[in-house]
Formats: sequence, structure tokens, C-alpha cells
Amino acid sequence: MAEPEVTSKRSSAEDWMTARGPRSNGLAILLFLMLAGVAAYTYFIWNSLWLAVLLGVLAVIAGWSLRVAKQWERVVVLRLGKYHRLAGPGIFFIIPVIDEVPIWIDLRIRTTFFAAEKTLTRDNVPVNVDAVMFWVVNEPIKAALEVEEYQKAIFWAAQTTLRDVIGKTELSAMLTGREQLDEELKQMIDHRTESWGVSVTSVEIRDVMIPTELQDAMSREAQADRERRARVILAMAEVEIADKFTEAAKSYRKNPEAFSLRAMNILYEGIKQKTALVIVPSNMVDSLNPGGILGYVQRMKEADKWAESKDEEDLMVQPQD
Repeated sequence: MAEPEVTSKRSSAEDWMTARGPRSNGLAILLFLMLAGVAAYTYFIWNSLWLAVLLGVLAVIAGWSLRVAKQWERVVVLRLGKYHRLAGPGIFFIIPVIDEVPIWIDLRIRTTFFAAEKTLTRDNVPVNVDAVMFWVVNEPIKAALEVEEYQKAIFWAAQTTLRDVIGKTELSAMLTGREQLDEELKQMIDHRTESWGVSVTSVEIRDVMIPTELQDAMSREAQADRERRARVILAMAEVEIADKFTEAAKSYRKNPEAFSLRAMNILYEGIKQKTALVIVPSNMVDSLNPGGILGYVQRMKEADKWAESKDEEDLMVQPQD
């Protein structure tokens, strides 16, 4: 967790330097050089010392008073230490010595990383929580005049709020209800920074790190719960299978031929994938009964012969016309 802390300190320093505003701009330097060149030309060509001095002083004043603010910047102008106006974006002028521009406000959406290390939850579990906050300055005058170094103030307000929320939340709710926790953090931080002219757009928790021992215990608990659910599902499946087998047994009891076909189908399914020879005790030969079949065929032939002889006798008995 040391690296995020160093990063946050570096970001705070960079924000402070940015808030002080640019020390110079290209347009002011160009104007100064042009007027200084005219002053030098006046002195060396026309030999007019007083005009060269006047142009030199004008060059210094122009280069000092000309400022340029970017589209997303607003500049607080103080005159003799009192708030005078809010300048920008674009070109604006100040009166040297009398006016000063100590604070430049960035109106873009900003991001701030903050963390809470080894903070106890409501159920006394130490956790490390990382979060990112997105915020924007809505009222530059308040941000400049109501609080010193508003970037640092926002960072500390977010960190202390995160610790307060963790202390009032149980670990299970923190792990499963991040969206609700994000919304609660946003509302609490926004309530604190509203008087500073800063609005919090969103807060997102990046990671919740718990001790290794607790991670192992939670992993074993989750594994045991999954095994329990698997065993329950398997037992329910066995009950359903047993019920279906009971219904099938009732149907096969009334239809032995269907039971025999089912047995042969099971045997076929078992050996169709691989070439195999299975010897199973069976009464198939008795069911075929070759002797009975041959006798039946002989009786059918005799019946056909008797029917043919009967037809011939009927033809002989018919009277002659």
C-alpha cells in the first residue's frame, strides 16, 4: 500500500503547482520581445533615450499583465488582497503589483485515489480498501476562497469518510453490496465538499483485501457449501430416478415381452461401442421352440391340401345343364 500513498502525495503536489497557475505564456513573451526590439531600435537608430526607456517599461508591463487561461480554467484575480473578479477563459489583463492571480481552477472532472489501511469492519475484521473518486469544481470562487488547498482537503475528506463507512459495515455486506456502498460514500463525501464548491460525481471501490487466514477460511467454507449443495442435488436425483424405476417396474410386470426387449436393448447399448462377446444365460432357444414351429408348418400344409380336395369334390358334384 506504500505505492498508492506516494502517488497520492505526488498528485497533491502537482495539483498545488497547477493551482498556482502558469508562470509565463508564449503570447506575453512574444509581446515583450516585440516591444523590447522596438525600444532597442529607437535607442540605436533614433538616439532617443527617453522613448527607448518608455517602450522598455511598456514591454515589461505588457509582458507582466497579459495572461491566457485555457478553456477549462478559471482564474481568481485579487486586487490589493481582496477578491476582484473571476477571469478566463482566453486572454485577460491584470494591473502589475496591484493585481495578482494566486489560484487557477480546473473545471474538468478530476480523479482522486484514496485508501483505508487495516480498518476494522463492524464485525471486527481488518481490511484494506482502495477506491477512486470522480469530482468536479462547480463554484470556483468557493473552492478558491473557502478552503486552503481544496485538492488536499477533498482527499482527506474522502479517506476519513471511507474509514467511517467501513466501521459501520459488515464484511459480507461489503463484499456483496459494493454498489450500495459506492452510493453511500458518494452522498457522504458530496455532503462534506458541497460548501467548498465541489461536487462528487461518483465513487468506485476498486478492491477489498482481507487477511490471508480469513481468505483460506472463507474458501473452505465456500467449498463445503458447494459440496453440500452437490450432495443434496444428487440425493434428489436419486429419489426421482427411483420413482421412475418404480413406475417402469409396474409397467414391465404387466408386459413381460416389453421387459425382454428392454433387457436386449440394454445389452446392445453396452456392447455397440466396442466389439465384444457377451455370454448371458437366456431362454431364447426355448422361446423359439423349433419343433412346435415345424409342426405348425406341417399342419398348415395339410389344411391347404384338404381345402384343395374339397374344392375338387364340389366341382364334380355340381349337376350338368
